[in-house]
Amino acid sequence: MVFFISMSTEYLSAAMAKAHYELLDGGEGFCGEIPGFQGVLAQADTLEACRSELASTLEDWLLFRISRQLPVPVVEDLDLTVKESSAFA
Repeated sequence: MVFFISMSTEYLSAAMAKAHYELLDGGEGFCGEIPGFQGVLAQADTLEACRSELASTLEDWLLFRISRQLPVPVVEDLDLTVKESSAFA
């Protein structure tokens, strides 16, 4: 379990490092996205708030996909895909 938590923290950091942010027209805040993570978007008044919202959205997105055994992108050789194992069978 400790290995998974460490790996997932490393994974989140690596994924967030790929994030792109844009200043919205009229100075109405920022939007952010992470290429390769379809639907992981955030919008907020400040860049820091946008980063925080994007990180939270990414965590929720990953938990949803992993819980349903859906594929998640490999980031910097980190793969969170749940694989079947006979170790506990």
